[in-house]
Amino acid sequence: MDFISLLALALAPGVAIGIYIYLKDKHEREPLLLLFISFLYGALSVVVTWMISMPVNLLILTKEEDVVHQFVNAFFKVALIEEFSKFIFVRFILFYNKNFNEPFDGIVYAVMVGMGFATLENIAYVFQYGLVTGILRVFTAVPAHATFAVMMGFFLGKAKFTHRQRIGLSVGALLAATFFHGLYDYFWFIAYIPGIGICAIVSLIIGFILSRKAIRLHQQASPFIDQHLEGNEQQRLEP
Repeated sequence: MDFISLLALALAPGVAIGIYIYLKDKHEREPLLLLFISFLYGALSVVVTWMISMPVNLLILTKEEDVVHQFVNAFFKVALIEEFSKFIFVRFILFYNKNFNEPFDGIVYAVMVGMGFATLENIAYVFQYGLVTGILRVFTAVPAHATFAVMMGFFLGKAKFTHRQRIGLSVGALLAATFFHGLYDYFWFIAYIPGIGICAIVSLIIGFILSRKAIRLHQQASPFIDQHLEGNEQQRLEP
């Protein structure tokens, strides 16, 4: 498969999910330039992940065929580091942007950062392992990163507009994304146990269900929803 085709395969799922979330932002959409910058933050978070992971991997050694060691590997050496790397860009940069003005924006920005991360990671995997890996990741790893991002963004969207619980909800955002990411990875890491891989798919399906609910709840919580409805009503009445 040629370079352009592989690159398109690597880019497609992250871009498609980003567009999907953008279109779900029905009441007050974010500036496209800011979304692109958020996507780049996600790519930059891969570098942060590498910087943290290198010393951690040297200090904490894990055995491949040990379920306890792989638990540590999945939840702490992979999930926590990756989600923290994305979290710092959403929570400490985008969180304070003036365009972050409704709960759903937490999901939008978290997903854009998550897709930037997943896309750069996907490019590395596709060019290293080829077409089959790229196709599999279209339906597994990249959508999984999207669900982790929705979990994070849901809580950060609440934190933005809940001053008393801001710290707790921010921590909850990181922990929720880390939990689902760690769970998903853990089952793949111990897939040498017959049949256990199905649990990774089940965790991904649960993530999809919860993500859809989170999206719906924040859509309904938009302070712009009445303006949107009034605009639609006015258009309907115009001759």
